[in-house]
Amino acid sequence: MAFAQGSGSGRQSPRNQQVAAHLNASSLATLLLDLLTAGDRSPTLRLLRASTGAAAALIAAAQRPDRVRAVVSRGGRPDLASEVLGQVRAPTLLIVGERDPMVIELSGYARDELGAGARLEIVAGATHLFEEPGALERVSELAGDWFLGHFD
Repeated sequence: MAFAQGSGSGRQSPRNQQVAAHLNASSLATLLLDLLTAGDRSPTLRLLRASTGAAAALIAAAQRPDRVRAVVSRGGRPDLASEVLGQVRAPTLLIVGERDPMVIELSGYARDELGAGARLEIVAGATHLFEEPGALERVSELAGDWFLGHFD
């Protein structure tokens, strides 16, 4: 499984490593990937700093339906892939913190565009970064269950 972070995060992020460790413990091999290099994180790209990994994963799913079997977005911006959402065939789970109303709204739009294979899961009491006690553990459980349920 590939784990793509957006431009505001990276493979060294403790949150990303914690989720990857949980997935690995669930027998899901995980590869952490940075979408941009340090040189790409310039002021001209500030608009892209909002969790672009979700959009990248959904674009890949639309372009490679034979290869992408399931997608999970953690607090991401799936709406940034709006032009291809209707083409995504992979089951998609959108996980958003309850205290992140803008991303809940944008993810709801994306879920509707993705169709029947998509689900929006709200983590109670969590903010955008899921830093609250137990929030990241819940994200890890949801992601692990989603992937295990959609892989042969």
